[in-house]
Amino acid sequence: MTAHTFIFQGETLLALPSGGLFWPAQRVICVSDLHLGKSDRMARRGGPLLPPYETIATLDRLAQDIAATDPATVICLGDSFDDVTAAETLADAPKDRLSTLMAGRRWVWISGNHDPGPINLGGTHLADYRHGRLVFRHIAAPPATGEVSGHYHPKARLVLRGRRLSRPCFLFDRDRLILPAYGAYTGGLFCDRPALAELMASGAEAILLGTPPIRLPMPR
Repeated sequence: MTAHTFIFQGETLLALPSGGLFWPAQRVICVSDLHLGKSDRMARRGGPLLPPYETIATLDRLAQDIAATDPATVICLGDSFDDVTAAETLADAPKDRLSTLMAGRRWVWISGNHDPGPINLGGTHLADYRHGRLVFRHIAAPPATGEVSGHYHPKARLVLRGRRLSRPCFLFDRDRLILPAYGAYTGGLFCDRPALAELMASGAEAILLGTPPIRLPMPR
């Protein structure tokens, strides 16, 4: 597994190629915006019909990260399901897969704007969660010291070997860390857009997903 190591709030963290975050000292893995059941939600609401494979693909990726890191705690940073109905109608196969992943470890579901209600899958359901120096929530909220959040699905543009590319990315400054979306069918918001450019302090950095990851000053 190729990961990028960086320091945030004095803690050594790993930005995983999948978009997950691993905190080795605490054996914590954190993922954001899985949006499980997105294809189902879009079909229910008359949107485009997408192949219904994103839930399994996302859980496969999560299973690989859990196998590689062996966390004691898994934190899902909100919008884990695309809406409450998607959680309540989860098919047996992905439900069983989730149960297997959850077994033997602490599992924290942070409420998101897509899935504010409780879900019937076990684990702990919280608005935010403090662990050591860090506080985990779905949407960044000032003042933020040691805040880890998601919601915005950040991505960045770059030119690599003459090709113009865009990639999901982590964003972090001295006080705030925003994770990319983890789900297979999630889009993204470029980090030079006002919602992110105004949120992150000067000197913020981006870690673009890839093998290897690319770290650079946050594009503005």
